[in-house]
Formats: sequence, structure tokens, C-alpha cells
Amino acid sequence: MRFFRSGKIRQLILVLADYISMLISCACSSAIFVLGGLIPSDRTALFDEIIPGAFVFSLVVVAFMAIFKVYRIIWRYARLRDFSWCISGIFVGTGCYGVVSKYLGVHQIPEMMFAFAGIIGIVLIALVRMAYISVFNYVNYRVNKETKNRIMIIGAGSAGKQVCEQMRTNKKKYNPVVFIDDDSNKIGRIINGVRVAGNTNEIVKIAGKMNISEIILAISSLSTEDKKRILNICSETFCKVSILPKFEDYIHSDKLNSNIKQVKIEDLLGRDAVDFDTKEVSEMIRNKVCMITGGGGSIGSELSRQIAKMRPKKLVIVDIYENNAYDIQQELVRTYSEKLDLSVQIASVRDKVKIRRLFDEFKPDLVFHAAAHKHVPLMETNPEEAIKNNIFGTLNVAELAKEYKCEKFVLVSTDKAVNPTNIMGASKRCCEMIVECMAQTKTKTEFVAVRFGNVLGSNGSVIPLFEKQIADGGPVTVTDPNIIRYFMTIPEATSLILHAATLARGGEIFVLDMGEPVKILNLAENLIKLHGYVPYKEMEIRFTGLRPGEKLFEELLMNEEGLKNTANQKIFIGKQIKVDEDKFFKNLERLKEAALNNDKEQSEAILREIVPTFVRKKYNSPEIIDDKLAVK
Repeated sequence: MRFFRSGKIRQLILVLADYISMLISCACSSAIFVLGGLIPSDRTALFDEIIPGAFVFSLVVVAFMAIFKVYRIIWRYARLRDFSWCISGIFVGTGCYGVVSKYLGVHQIPEMMFAFAGIIGIVLIALVRMAYISVFNYVNYRVNKETKNRIMIIGAGSAGKQVCEQMRTNKKKYNPVVFIDDDSNKIGRIINGVRVAGNTNEIVKIAGKMNISEIILAISSLSTEDKKRILNICSETFCKVSILPKFEDYIHSDKLNSNIKQVKIEDLLGRDAVDFDTKEVSEMIRNKVCMITGGGGSIGSELSRQIAKMRPKKLVIVDIYENNAYDIQQELVRTYSEKLDLSVQIASVRDKVKIRRLFDEFKPDLVFHAAAHKHVPLMETNPEEAIKNNIFGTLNVAELAKEYKCEKFVLVSTDKAVNPTNIMGASKRCCEMIVECMAQTKTKTEFVAVRFGNVLGSNGSVIPLFEKQIADGGPVTVTDPNIIRYFMTIPEATSLILHAATLARGGEIFVLDMGEPVKILNLAENLIKLHGYVPYKEMEIRFTGLRPGEKLFEELLMNEEGLKNTANQKIFIGKQIKVDEDKFFKNLERLKEAALNNDKEQSEAILREIVPTFVRKKYNSPEIIDDKLAVK
């Protein structure tokens, strides 16, 4: 087996096979000429010339095939074009031999006999190639028969075919053993030696029957609904599941591992990604000075990336955490070099003197306020820090945006601000009230808030936590079996923020249609399955109880808010709620004094006055979970 798999040995075998094929073709051609009377009987002495001529002719043909680089072709992946090089080598070799032999008068054999030998040689050499491919596939099957990586490829189209071909030469010895496709015309056919065994409804049955260890979804164009359906079926197999990105991206690379990615749970969320028209956003951004507070965070850094594409006059990133700020700075410098006027400033939004200096220096036209403490449990034990940073940091930046007559101020808010049960959510609701209050005053600045749910992949998101826990061997921790959340991707969240800015007229709270909420337990179970483990058996799921201030479900609107449509069907505007400015700012002064004195109890009490919908929930110990769930 190992002998046959050597590249030089395979080339030598093909050369010898082709040489023998040409000798046989010469013998066949001469026999036909004799039997057909094309060589007169009184010229039988010429047979003495046929044998040495056949050896020389065959050698010349094989030499020309080598010149045409036929023996450098990997024949198990051959195409019609590769066979055409064989034909060209045989024709050119035959022609050259005929012309030279006639010119030199080497022998008196009819030239047509060797031309006919060349035609027969084409057929024989094609048969040699087909036999070679069959033998190689058989040897490869025997070598990989015991491999652990038995692969099912879903999609027998161009993408699936490419994946199968690359797996044949993959050093990790991937062994594609079956195709799945919903096209009934393809079922039963063979592609690169791999059979199309059935449709997607038969995935579970076929995977069990053929001992599949990994499934790769390789369909170039697939709707979100179909993708969710197929991945849900795959999750029932307990095989590791991977997915191929857009085929047009894949075909430009010969690296299998860099293109096939592990399935992420966002593929199962059950809705298409919200796509926004960037024309209006580009017009808003172009030639404007844009300032992003919290610009090094998950949302802030993605805002920086999207804004940088739209040719701002200047991009100012403000962040207190220098490591994140440095990372996004270096990324943008590598991407845009001198084409982007970029300034990265290390500053806290709590420091109004420093922020004023930045406003005075850069005079921003657009301000995107993403700086905030957002980790719910940490803010429950440090309420005064949430108040200082979230509320008064927002107030500082908002007041300066108004003072310096910025065109727009966009607050990044959260669904946790609706009927908040924790300090973080209450602080963000207070921030929304600041925006609404500012919009009520006479100002040239358009103040707006953008509210959305959990952002997949952001710092503190549940998905990276689950991924890490699975990589560590478990357990995967879920706070409560009934907890549900709305989800969106980071690009969706940032696109919403930018698009909301174009729609802003002052005081609006924009809300994204986020589809149906998702049960966190289902996410955990599906993610475990897609990594090839059996939940509760091979990978433990541990219920820890709701954390302090955590809800079972999040809301996107308060009871007193209504919904108003916008030009985009996926974006709605919550009805503006009038804020009593005098009372609000007096309470803010009281809250500021309590927070600066680090008085947690007083700070929380005043915050409850400011945000009447704030009803704090405390969970001092994990809830008792049904024993049936624990051993499910």
C-alpha cells in the first residue's frame, strides 16, 4: 500500500503502462494492416522493421507526453482538459515520428500504420487512466478504512465536490464516505468515488449505519430556514458538525481547515440576519468627525470598523481600557494605513474635564456612546460604580454633545432597561431618560437611544462561555432551564446603531425586530451536540440558579411604550415618554452625591425613585432544579 502511494513510483508505473499501451497499439495496427491487405505479401520482410520501429515510436510518444507534463497531473482529480494533454502528446509524437522517419528513410512502413497506432493508443491510455484511478481509490479506501474521521458531506454540488477532493489529500486523513443531497436526480450517483446515499431527512439513519463521526454542510446557497432545519437534524446524530461559508470565498483558497468552520449556535437562531442599506449611513458618515466612546469594546470596535469603511473626516476612539483600544487601533492602521485619519484617546467618560478637552480638540459631528459597565452580577455588588460610569458618564458626554452642537448623539442601550430587575438595567434606563430629557430641551443635537438584546460573541456573551466550557470538558452551566433571551449578531447591532442615527429626529428609542426569543438550555444542548457530545451523558449540563438581578426573560418595550413603524420593516420606534426635567435633574444630583460617597444603599434607593419600573430581584442561592432535568 505504502509503495503504491509514493508519488515517484506512481509516475513510473504510469510511464511504463503508457509505453506498453503504445506497443500494444502498434501490434494491433500492424495486424489490422496485414489482415486488411494494406501491406502486400511480398513486403513481409518489412515486418523486420515494424518491431524496432514500434519500440522507437512508443518511446517518442511517451517522451512527448512527458514534454506536455502529462505525468505531473494528479489523475485522481483529472478533468477533461487533463485528458486533452494526453491526446496532444500522442498526436504530436506520432506526427513528429512520421515526418522524421520519412525524411531520414529509416524504413518503408506506411505512415498511416503508425497514425492508426496513435489512435488506438489514445483509447488504451484512457483505459489505463481509468484503471489507475479505480485502483488508487481502492487503495485509498483500504488505507483509510479504519480512520476515525468518517465524513458525511451534505450537498453534492460544486462546493461539496471541492470539499471531497481536498479531503482526499488532507494530512489528517479525512475519509469522505457519503454524500447527502435533496436533489433526487443525484441520489445513487458516484462523485469522486463517494456515493450520494440519500436526502437530508435520512441523515440520522445514514450517519448511524455508516458510522459517521463528522458532518460537513457544504451547500453554497441555503436559506436560514433550511439551514436551521438541516442543522437541527444533524444535532440528533451526535456527530461533530461543521459548515462551509460562502462558496465564492471558499473556491479562492486551497486550505480546507481555514474555510470549514465549526457550526456556531447563531446558525440555529431561526431568522435571517438583518441587512441594512448603507447608502444613507455612508452619506451621514462621509466627511464627518465621528467619536465613539467605549470604542475598544465589542460594539464600539465593530462601530469603528464599519464607520472606517465610510470615509469619515476623522475617527476618534475613546476608551479607558488601553489594551482593547490598542487592538482596534492596530487593526485599523493595518487595514487603512494613512487613508484613515484616526485618533485613539485613553480617557474615562467619568472625567468630564478630559472629555471636554477631547470635544474641544476634535469637535465631533457624530457621537456614539457605547462606554458602559454591562456585567449584571458585578454591577449588583458594585451599584455605585454602575451609577458613576453608566449614568454620569452618559450625562457628561450628552451635555458636551449638546454644548458643542454635535449633529447627533446615539446611546447604545439594552433590553435590560425595560422593567429592570438589576442595577445595570436600571442604570441604562436612566441613561435613556437622559437622552429623552435632552431631546425635550432646545438643542441642535438629535439625541437617540438604540435598544437591542444579547449580542452573540460580545464580551460576556453566553456563547463564548459555552464554547470554552465544552473545550474544557464541561460542565456547561445554565442558570435556569426556563431562561430565554433575544439574540443578535455584533454586525447587526452596530448596523442598527448606525441606521438609527440616520432616522433620528430626537428622543426616539429604536427597537429591532429580533424574531422569536431563544431558550438558553436549547442553545446549550444543541451546541454540545454540534461538538459531537451527548448532553447529560458525555457532557454535563449544570443548573446554577438565576444570578442576582437576572430575569427569566427580557423585554424590548415597557408597558407605557407603543411601537411606531419606520422606513425599515425591522426597526421600530418606541413612543417617547415625557420626563419631568426639574425633578429628574434634582434626583440626579442626589444620586451623584450618594454614588461619590460610595453609599450603596442610598444610591440604590434614589435610583429606584428615578426609575419607578425598577424592581430588584435577589437570588442568594441557586434555585432547586427538578431532579429529572439534572439526570435527563
